[in-house]
Amino acid sequence: MPVLNERDYLEHAVGSVLSQELAVPAELVLALGPSSDGTTELAKRLAAADDRIRLVDNPEAHIPVGLNAAIRASRYDTVIRVDAHSELSPGYAARALATLQRTGAANVGGVMHADGRTPFQKAVARLYNSPVGLGGGAYHGGTREGEAESAYLGVMRRAVVEEVGFFDESIRRGEDWELNLRIRQAGHLVWFDPQLSVTYWPRESWIRLARQFRATGAWRGELVRRFGRRNGIRFFAPPALVAIVAAALVLAGLQVTGVVGQALSWVLSALLYLPLLAYVLLVLAVAALPGGGGPRQRMWTAIVMPTMHLSWGIGFLGGVLRGARDTVDASRLGTRNTPLP
Repeated sequence: MPVLNERDYLEHAVGSVLSQELAVPAELVLALGPSSDGTTELAKRLAAADDRIRLVDNPEAHIPVGLNAAIRASRYDTVIRVDAHSELSPGYAARALATLQRTGAANVGGVMHADGRTPFQKAVARLYNSPVGLGGGAYHGGTREGEAESAYLGVMRRAVVEEVGFFDESIRRGEDWELNLRIRQAGHLVWFDPQLSVTYWPRESWIRLARQFRATGAWRGELVRRFGRRNGIRFFAPPALVAIVAAALVLAGLQVTGVVGQALSWVLSALLYLPLLAYVLLVLAVAALPGGGGPRQRMWTAIVMPTMHLSWGIGFLGGVLRGARDTVDASRLGTRNTPLP
């Protein structure tokens, strides 16, 4: 488990891991980044109270670096990746080990079920769980078990991780997708089991969400630079929306100044404004659908959906054009989270 500034979530996440019932020995290795909110002190207290918890340093705070350090420090043949911002469902580990054995897969993953406490976080969670929010990947709500492109978090055979060379430490986001690409290229199976469920707690504020999605989009753009069309077509929808918004703004400026003739203006308006109108209507419809919560949650849904798409799309275009470079997820740095009850 890579850990950075997760004081208000760490104890819940650790508890969900240690409560897993297994017939084999297990340990939890925490890769500790340089937290500023007391997370490291909490992790040390948890480790002192349970000898199944082990600590390793991750001074660079990068997720793949921390994952590799934790895997190298671990002692067992199966690696279960977990996240400090999530909680495993009861029976998760036992079911995952059984699925590994049954399918012969190298990596098994399940469903990421987002949840929230505040109206904002609930709105984000609802969009995480919806195909119109994050693009319909299997782990956002798939129901059919079978071979997969990638695995959320992942329950992996350690020997295969070592064979393909661990996580690529030059990739700051999307490192799981890239690792699974190498696993599949090496001839191994990646498997999706919808009976595996992990509760994920989204970011708690609008600015943190926007920063997270911009960074994630930038690294997906970097992956497109490196691996081209091996990336699914759904990843290109948000940057297409950004391009349409930018072109519509340019067109509006040209129309106001009278630069564009009337006939051409009508054609361009139909090509640009109508898709944007359709998108706005989609956002409003999603916010108004049953199950959308109270007025504040519905308002946040209407704000969060374009925030997710546009932030991700802007990051993606930057990543494609100039590379992600040293882009980091600034939403994880020096923050104070909303306490869980």
